[in-house]
Amino acid sequence: MDKIQHKYVDARGLKLHINEIGTGDNVVVFLHGFPEIWYSWRYQMIAVANAGYRAIAPDVRGYGLSEIPQEPEKSTFLDLVHDLAAIFDSLAISKAFVIGKDFGALTAYQFAIQHPERVKGVVTCGVPYCPPGGFEQLLSILPEGFYISRWKEPVGRAEADFGRLEVKNVVRNIYVLFSKSELPIAQEDKEVMDIVDESHPLPSWFTEEDLSAYATLYEKSGFRTALQVPYRSISEGFPITNPIIKTPALLIMGGKDYFLQLPGMEGYITSGAVKEHVPNLEVKFLPEGSHFVQEQNPDEVNELVTAFLGKHM
Repeated sequence: MDKIQHKYVDARGLKLHINEIGTGDNVVVFLHGFPEIWYSWRYQMIAVANAGYRAIAPDVRGYGLSEIPQEPEKSTFLDLVHDLAAIFDSLAISKAFVIGKDFGALTAYQFAIQHPERVKGVVTCGVPYCPPGGFEQLLSILPEGFYISRWKEPVGRAEADFGRLEVKNVVRNIYVLFSKSELPIAQEDKEVMDIVDESHPLPSWFTEEDLSAYATLYEKSGFRTALQVPYRSISEGFPITNPIIKTPALLIMGGKDYFLQLPGMEGYITSGAVKEHVPNLEVKFLPEGSHFVQEQNPDEVNELVTAFLGKHM
């Protein structure tokens, strides 16, 4: 960890925090999800650097040590795609592998669609490619208390829910909640933070030191941008309506990831229907893995990632 270097680059007028280890022309860019920051890729960055790659992991706009946009409520997924292109330009990266987790997977896929000439391959954890309108359809058939439905509401409810707790406890609760195998759904008269009993221990693979690393940065950034992207912008469309991801791709899913409990999701992946949009896709399941599979099972994920990189150099 001490060898990971921290720097800042200008991306479309925002100062973004970049973390880097390794050297050379073969580059791997890691995109985090929520409630994560660059730190969620700590194990994979070191593994790919040891394998001879240059590993780069930004905090996306408004997260971690990256600058918060002046109007966070206007940020969109398309901004993240444009920010990523600006990072490539700032660091003189002509082409790279892009690896995304959770909403970082959505950015990775969309970047590969809009900039195929800059992507050698895509690896995603926890979230497969979903066609336009897919998430809106899912939300329409899930209970009102589903966490995404609650957090995508206009400014107010989620802020009040989070604001009752210390920032560290918010991050703790989300890690506990998202590491379970059932969908996070609050009762009608409860809030999402009420789902978690505060006496519930952290997952065995997530230490108090890890929690402090996250909490320290969320105390700085707050959750204002995080609630906008991904949650309040999740229904916004991209300019391409019938996309095909032509680059080689790998999807790594934990067998106990709550995301598989979304209606039709497991069948969409296991039936091969996802390959209609990502024809060169490999799918790997880690049977005991949760939504945080890259932190929970780093050795297995590192092996899958480095094998994929080596195969598609």
